[in-house]
Amino acid sequence: MSTGAIILSGGESRRFGGDPKALLPVGGVSGVRRLVELSHMVDLDPVLVVVGPHASAIAHELRGLDAELVDAARWHEGRTASVQAGVEAMPDDRDILLWPVDHPFVGRGTVESLLRARDEDLLAVWFTPVFEGKGGHPVLWRASVRRDVLDLRPDAPLRSLLPEFGPQVRRVEVDDPGVVANVDTPEEYRAAFREWERRGGY
Repeated sequence: MSTGAIILSGGESRRFGGDPKALLPVGGVSGVRRLVELSHMVDLDPVLVVVGPHASAIAHELRGLDAELVDAARWHEGRTASVQAGVEAMPDDRDILLWPVDHPFVGRGTVESLLRARDEDLLAVWFTPVFEGKGGHPVLWRASVRRDVLDLRPDAPLRSLLPEFGPQVRRVEVDDPGVVANVDTPEEYRAAFREWERRGGY
């Protein structure tokens, strides 16, 4: 099954003083560069990076990488508007890994676990990684979910779709705190970075 990646980096990073979270260092590279590189390591194609106010800085950071930037012109209407921009740019036949850039510490093994679960569970359409009982990101969708995502209001949370899919939502247990390490503030970033280093990085 062909799978593409949507790396979501369309916000304005207000809690970081307007500096793009996508450029926060994770090891020797920026978070957004790491996500693009990991996506290629597991053969995701295409790799789309949805951008908003920080488009030029992110484009400069990703120069030389095989990644297509998608402008989320309606990013200010809500996070789902940025997701929808990525979905519209994705070929219709692709399953989609949605990876917000504020989850930059997720390991390659987690993505591989999601892809493996998708290949093994032919009934599920939505795959969520779970660490210690808590769901996180990135999530994997079958191509059939795209219409439901595009039909949402731009300010409606994606999780509002979950009741509709019911038993077709698969929770995939992973040993990866990065899936729940939502880097929304400098304090959360520092805590997640320390845990990532403690567990050996990459």
